[in-house]
Amino acid sequence: MTNIAQNLLQRARTHPNATAINSGEATLTFAQLAHRARCLAGAMRTDLGLNPGDRVALWMENRGEFFELLFACWCAGLCAVPINAKLHPKELAHIVGDSSARAVFTSEFLIETLTDEFATENRAFLYVVGSSSYQRLTQASAIDCADAAPDDLAWLFYTSGTTGKPKGAMLTHRNLTFMALAYFADIERVAPGDTMLHAAPLSHGSGLYALPHLFAGGTQLVLQGFDPRQVLDAFEHHNNVSLFAAPTMVTRLVQAAGASTPASTLTTKQASTLTATQASALTATQTSGLRTVIYGGGPMYVSDLIKALDHFGPKFYQLFGQGESPMTITGLSQEEHLGEQTPEHLARLGSCGTARMGVEIRVVDENGRELPVGELGEVITRSDCVMAGYWNNPSATASALRDGWLWTGDMGMIDAAGYLTLRDRSKDMIISGGSNIYPREIEEVLLRHPAVLECSVIGREHPDWGEEVVAFIVPRAGTRPTVAELDALCLSNIARFKRPKEYRFVDALPKNNYGKILKTRLRTILQTRENSA
Repeated sequence: MTNIAQNLLQRARTHPNATAINSGEATLTFAQLAHRARCLAGAMRTDLGLNPGDRVALWMENRGEFFELLFACWCAGLCAVPINAKLHPKELAHIVGDSSARAVFTSEFLIETLTDEFATENRAFLYVVGSSSYQRLTQASAIDCADAAPDDLAWLFYTSGTTGKPKGAMLTHRNLTFMALAYFADIERVAPGDTMLHAAPLSHGSGLYALPHLFAGGTQLVLQGFDPRQVLDAFEHHNNVSLFAAPTMVTRLVQAAGASTPASTLTTKQASTLTATQASALTATQTSGLRTVIYGGGPMYVSDLIKALDHFGPKFYQLFGQGESPMTITGLSQEEHLGEQTPEHLARLGSCGTARMGVEIRVVDENGRELPVGELGEVITRSDCVMAGYWNNPSATASALRDGWLWTGDMGMIDAAGYLTLRDRSKDMIISGGSNIYPREIEEVLLRHPAVLECSVIGREHPDWGEEVVAFIVPRAGTRPTVAELDALCLSNIARFKRPKEYRFVDALPKNNYGKILKTRLRTILQTRENSA
C-alpha cells in the first residue's frame, strides 16, 4: 500500500457511510468521496490523456472538491500542484509553466481573473469545478488505484524563495505518509467522527493536515475562509474539532471569544458582574467541541499564547515545519503548554518544542559544524519527511539539501533539554497572516518603476496579522513615484496581500562597507520613528 490514496480507499471500505467531507452546502461519505476520486482519476487518464507522473494544478478557494481532485490525482498516479487562491494570475502562470502542469482546476470566481491566452500559453486543460464539463468528468468510468513507489512525487509544494521566484518542493508518497504517522504519534489519535476544521488555505498546511484525518476516518469541515465567529460556532456544533491556524488566527479567535461570550445570553449588567471563573466557564461551554488548535507558520508571542490558554485551556500544539519538510520538524505538545508561568515555563512557551518523532535536528555554523547548546546558528533537519528536492532547480536543491540534511534558512538555538528556539530568519522573510512574503519578490516589482532608484522591503509588527509590509523607496533625482502608481504596479504583478501597506521615501538606504543594504538598520529607523510619533 505505497500509494497514499489507498488509505482513503481502505477507509471507504471500513466506514463507507461515515462523513468524509462537510462543506456546508454539501457532504460526501467516504464511499462517495472514494468513488468520485476514482471516476475523476479515470477521466484524467482517459479523457485528458494524462500519464503517470504528470502534474495537475489545483487553484481554488477552500471547497470540498479540493479533496476529490487531490485523491483523483494520486489514484491516477499523477502529482498534485495545489496553489494559493490569493496569488496573482501572473504568479499562477509561473507555477503552472514551471511545473508543466497538464491541467488546471479552478473556481468560477477565479477563472474570471484569467486572460483568454492563459490556457493556450500554458497548454493546459482548464476546468471549473462545479461546471457541467467538470460534472461529466466525475461521471467517467472509475479506475483502480495506480501503483506508486515510495519516492514517486505526490505534491509539488510551491514556496517562494529569495530569488523572488517560487520553488516547487517535491513531496513524495513517503514524505506524506511519514507526516501523517508523525501526526498520530505526536499530536493526537484520530477516530471516525472526529473533525478537522479548515479555515486556513487548503493549498498549504491545512490541506496537508487533512490527510491524517482522512486516513483515519475523520470528517473534513471546510469553511470558505477564516471568520472567527464561524469557527467558534463550529466548536459548539461539532465534536472533537481540530484545526491548523496561523498565530494571527489564534489571537483573533481569542478576541472574538472574549467579545462574544456573554453577548448572546446576558444583559450588559449581568455580563459586568461575571467573575473571571464564571466567564471562563461560559467560554468553555461555547468551545466544548474543541479538541486541538495546531498553530504554526509564524512567531507566536508568549503574551498572546497565555491569553489563548486562559480562554481555551491546554488545547494547543505548536509545530515548526516548512514546505520542504511539511509540517514536521519540531513540536510543543499540549502538556508542555501547561505550567505556572515561571521563567522556565515562559521560556518553553517561547520555544517551538523538540524534534518530532523520527526527526533529527541540529543547529550548525555556516560550515555545517554542530554548535554547542545555547549557541545561535542555522537549523538543519533530517527525516523521511524532508523533500526530494526542488522541481527543475538543481542549484537550489544542492544549496538546501546537503548530505541528507535540509538547511532550513531559519536561525535558532537548542537548549540542554533539546528545545529549539528560533531567533531570526536568515532570508528576511515576512510572515503576515500565516502567509510567507519574501521581500525581494516585492522589491523586484517596485524597481520596475522608472522613478525608483533603490528600494528595500521589511516587515513591521501588526497586532492582527503578525507583520505587515513596509517599503523604503529611494527616488531617482528629479522624480518621485506616487503611492497610487506603486500600488498599481504591485497589484498588477503580485498578490494583494504582498502589497506594501506603507511607502517611506528616503534619500538613501543604509549600507555596510560592501554595499549591502542593512535591513536591521531600517527596522531600527522604523521603530524609532514610530515610538517618537
